[in-house]
Amino acid sequence: MLRAHLRRGLTVEHKTGADDPVTAADREASDLILRGLHAAFPEDGLLSEEAADSPARLGVERVWIVDPIDGTKEFTTGSPDFAVSIGLAVGGDPVLGVVYAPATDELFAGVVGVGVTKNGEPAGFSDRSEYVVSVSDTEFRRELHRASLPGMAPSGSIALKLARIAAGEADVTFTMSPRSEWDIAAGHALVRASGGEVRRRDGRPIRYNLARPHIEQGLLGGRLDALAWLEEELAARGLPTAHLGLTGEDPAWNVLPEGDRAALAGHPGVFVRHAGGRALALIVVGEGGTVERAEGDAFHLERLTRDVTRALGTLGAAATPTGRLD
Repeated sequence: MLRAHLRRGLTVEHKTGADDPVTAADREASDLILRGLHAAFPEDGLLSEEAADSPARLGVERVWIVDPIDGTKEFTTGSPDFAVSIGLAVGGDPVLGVVYAPATDELFAGVVGVGVTKNGEPAGFSDRSEYVVSVSDTEFRRELHRASLPGMAPSGSIALKLARIAAGEADVTFTMSPRSEWDIAAGHALVRASGGEVRRRDGRPIRYNLARPHIEQGLLGGRLDALAWLEEELAARGLPTAHLGLTGEDPAWNVLPEGDRAALAGHPGVFVRHAGGRALALIVVGEGGTVERAEGDAFHLERLTRDVTRALGTLGAAATPTGRLD
């Protein structure tokens, strides 16, 4: 279906901005996958990026989490770096993952406790000592190219990154911007099936089938030894991450100045980009999407604005380097 759409040509729409495209192919693939899953597993819950969400999924143990095209931007620009991502979470844990790359006809499948295959052949982590760090091509282009982190290999789809790590084609990955459950559920299960892990940048675990299916911060994942190495490297270089919907329960709350911690306690719309124990940019959004504050370094404020816009749908305005809203 997706290859047929490419042959016919695509009409591209945008949800929250130029970096957030969607096509008829996304929606048709979602419908096809959800119909098949429901027919096979009628009692299970379903969650897809391109389908209306149903609160009924919160009441079931098994939930299929689908991204019909992870890497839609690559799909629309002719890059082969996009994938279909289907994961199964049981009790909030990712236990089964299938990631398929239509352009290259690569199928990664795995079950935690059983293992991983690529195109039907057993696969697993590499044993290389010089790690390959799979990173976002967007994040690499905009800021990571200036970092001295060794082994970086930029690419598109996060689902495909995680699948390739599980099959030994890379070793570890991280993001600065948040992701959603459908982006990573299948890839997370594949990495776990190979003996690794995916977690939040602050070290806390990722749980699935939440009422709001979005991970509020950047993530990292891969081989356990590579993860330990990468965490040290990120800390040493002060590479930032966003944290959306920050609360006093989150470790990143402490990057806010003391006065802000007191003033913003209990506020539902606190968003920060931080590194090295300090806030680089802060956006506070009130009821109805009204931006109450937008301040910080111009570059980091622009990056945080993009993350918040994607998370909330729209800010209704763009944050300027001065902290005003135009």
